[in-house]
Amino acid sequence: MMANFLEQLVAEWYEIQGYFVRRNVKVGRRPKGGWDGELDVVAFHPRKKHLIHIEPSTDALPWGQRQKRFEKKFDAGRKYIPALFEGLNVPPEIEQIALLGIGSSKTHSSLGGGRVMTSPVPGTEQILTAYQPTRACSDAVSPEIEASCLRYGRQTSRAGKPAMTLRCNRSAAGPGT
Repeated sequence: MMANFLEQLVAEWYEIQGYFVRRNVKVGRRPKGGWDGELDVVAFHPRKKHLIHIEPSTDALPWGQRQKRFEKKFDAGRKYIPALFEGLNVPPEIEQIALLGIGSSKTHSSLGGGRVMTSPVPGTEQILTAYQPTRACSDAVSPEIEASCLRYGRQTSRAGKPAMTLRCNRSAAGPGT
C-alpha cells in the first residue's frame, strides 16, 4: 500500500534524525498466504536506544473503529517489531504513537494502546496548517524537512484544499531526547 503524506513526513523526519527506519512492513506471514498486518513506520536510533512505532492516519472514522484498528496494529507491533532490527541491540520498550491528521489528543490521549498525537511531524515544533496560504520561517528548518513539507503542500493543493503554512521553531528535538 502506498504511504500517505503523514507516513512520508514521519519516516523522512526520523531518517534525518539518524534513525534506521522501516516503512510499510508486512508482518506475521500466514501459512496459507497473507499477513497478520502492516506497520506504517518503525524507527530505531542505535545510539539513543530509542525504538518507536508510528501509525499515521488521515481517516475520519469514529473513535470506536479507530480504537479497534490501532489496537490491532499496535498489538502486531509489540509482537513483531523486535525481529525487524535483527542483529541490533533494540530495547524491549517500544514507544507507540497514533498520529492523527483529524482528531484531538485533548479528548483522547491514547488509542489502541498508543499515545495520540496530532502534529504531522512528531517531536518537532514544526506545524503544518492546511488553512493559510503563506509559508513562513522556512529558513529555520532543514532542507529535507522543507522539501517534505512542500510536497505535502502540493498534495493538499491538488486535492482542492487550501495551501499550507509552515510554522516552525528552531528546536527540532525528537521524542525521547
